[in-house]
Amino acid sequence: MLKPLHRGVSGTRICEGSHDLNGTEKGDFDVKGSSYESDEMFRFLSDSFVLGTLRNQHKLAKQMLNFSIPLIVLVIFFGLFWWSVSISTSSRLHAARSYDKIQEQVVLYLSEIGELALGPSRLRELEFCSQDFENHVPCFSARENPDSGSADRSCEVEPKQNCIVPPPVKYRVPLRWPIGRDVIWFANVKMTADEVLSSGSMTKRMMMMEEEQISFRSDSSMFEGIEDYSHQIAGMIGLRNVSNFIQAGIRTILDIGCGYGSFGAHLFSKQLLTMCIANYETSGSQVQLTLERGLPAMLSSFASKQLPYPSFSFDMVHCAQCGIDWDLKDGIYLTEVDRVLRPGGYFVWMSPIADAQSFLHNKTNLKKWNAVRDFTKSLCWEMLSQLDKTVVWKKTSKSSCYHSRKPSSGPPLCNKGHYVESPYYRPLENCIGGTKSSRWFPVEQRTWPSRANLNKSKLAVYGVQWEDFAEDSMKWKMAVNDYWPLMSPLIFSDHPKRPGEDDPTPPYNMLRNVLDMNAQFGGFNSALLESGKDVWVMNAVPTTGSNHLPLIVDRGFLGVLHDWCEAFPTYPRTYDMVHADSILSLEAVRHRCSMLDLLSEIDRLLRPEGWVIIHDATNLIESARRLTTQLKWDARVIESDSNMDKRLLVCQKPFLKKIANS
Repeated sequence: MLKPLHRGVSGTRICEGSHDLNGTEKGDFDVKGSSYESDEMFRFLSDSFVLGTLRNQHKLAKQMLNFSIPLIVLVIFFGLFWWSVSISTSSRLHAARSYDKIQEQVVLYLSEIGELALGPSRLRELEFCSQDFENHVPCFSARENPDSGSADRSCEVEPKQNCIVPPPVKYRVPLRWPIGRDVIWFANVKMTADEVLSSGSMTKRMMMMEEEQISFRSDSSMFEGIEDYSHQIAGMIGLRNVSNFIQAGIRTILDIGCGYGSFGAHLFSKQLLTMCIANYETSGSQVQLTLERGLPAMLSSFASKQLPYPSFSFDMVHCAQCGIDWDLKDGIYLTEVDRVLRPGGYFVWMSPIADAQSFLHNKTNLKKWNAVRDFTKSLCWEMLSQLDKTVVWKKTSKSSCYHSRKPSSGPPLCNKGHYVESPYYRPLENCIGGTKSSRWFPVEQRTWPSRANLNKSKLAVYGVQWEDFAEDSMKWKMAVNDYWPLMSPLIFSDHPKRPGEDDPTPPYNMLRNVLDMNAQFGGFNSALLESGKDVWVMNAVPTTGSNHLPLIVDRGFLGVLHDWCEAFPTYPRTYDMVHADSILSLEAVRHRCSMLDLLSEIDRLLRPEGWVIIHDATNLIESARRLTTQLKWDARVIESDSNMDKRLLVCQKPFLKKIANS
């Protein structure tokens, strides 16, 4: 049973001009010594002597507090030192287990002392970023070569900016799923009408401009072309149609340079997950438009770094005129495809270079084609079939193939120092890894949905105990049942209504996608699917925690490594819900970035009227709740009878229409 304890501040009142004297609102603090009460007293006392006395008292108190902070810090650390040297030998094991918790508490105390020293100004609302930031993605910059349209990711060159990213001036809340998958608001994406109409690509021609919308018509001849194309791929693999992908072990697909997600949108209805990746673009972005449709996508590039996915993450890699020259750099890009492709997986390439008819007139195409064909052989890929411009290869499911190659044929096998199962933007490696991995399972042996529920022997591959896995699964099944009723206007008495609308009818909200910031075993993703929720989940695994990402992707889910002190590689307003279990505890001990940095990034990723659910230690939840004031979120703290040491923070990001439309 979940019970609301108290609430934060509604962001809607703020945008309507209801400001307090010092930029805070009632509800920012608890009743003990609140700055709100002090402001009310100042407002009604006009006697200059009394006012001056109060100011002098406040100044004196602040000086005393600033003087006492170093003393408090010294006392805390001296106490910890004395405690550590005075405990008995028999108690040291218990002390070691408690050390992390004590360290976390010290960090929290110091943070709160700093907030007290800064006074009420610390809790003033964040300013809005300039309008230039409405489609900005931190860590990506094309300044060095603006004509290239792409850039490598680097988070070291751009300082953090704690400001609220505004939506576009004419932004509108996306249509409900599944309508929002095929119809989006034109003003929500950074793309001009001229760019739409002048484009010659197949996926752009599918788009039809109608008033303020971009429509992907399901009854158009172009949609039939996508459907026919997917069935063609199935036939080239040896399947009857695309509906048989699941039986063949194909569940997750990496679509490189995906256009605007039309291929993935079609496969989604077949229980197939297609992750779109493309370069960062300074103008209209295929990744941004795919995300606006509610489909899986993220910014990523083959320029110089490995993708942030484990080896064997995808059952199929698809490239339809994706613009990558696979013959360059000694085939290193194809080697990276081989790394993320599961044994027995498929690589689908559609390109004019593969069209045999062009060889008669274009010797360059013939040279490129021969280079790609020969290199795939050295990777132990089998060319299954070729039809016009489309070719399908199958990666070997027998690791012995690599030892039967001719000497010096193709890239070597990676040694232990070069092969990393879960890289995080490491340099590209021109070697074949994973040939001796315990995760070497052909795709045919990992059918869906049985692959999502692993037995004891398969869990042992990942070093996970069955009891821990079962407990985690049960925990998230119960949590999903508790979470869903909380995400409704009923929890916020002052929920902002859209003009002229009554309260939305059940289910109150329609989630299309969820970001799980600390996915652990992927249990939240699994519980959502088992409960029949029509959503997909981006399972993020922090680089500082236990790395169970190989387990997550092998269960048939989408996942990525990420350092949460850096910006996530996606555009603003990506997710309908952000879920975080114990992420505050994980990041608090390191203290490389502040809690406000983390919550500001969540705000950037979240759509207006989107939801945030944070589950963590009570003291950290209380600190986070106070910071929601600065972000203008509606917030509630929920108590759980099952665990008194933890709380839920349930928030909704308001759509600040007056700001957006100013």
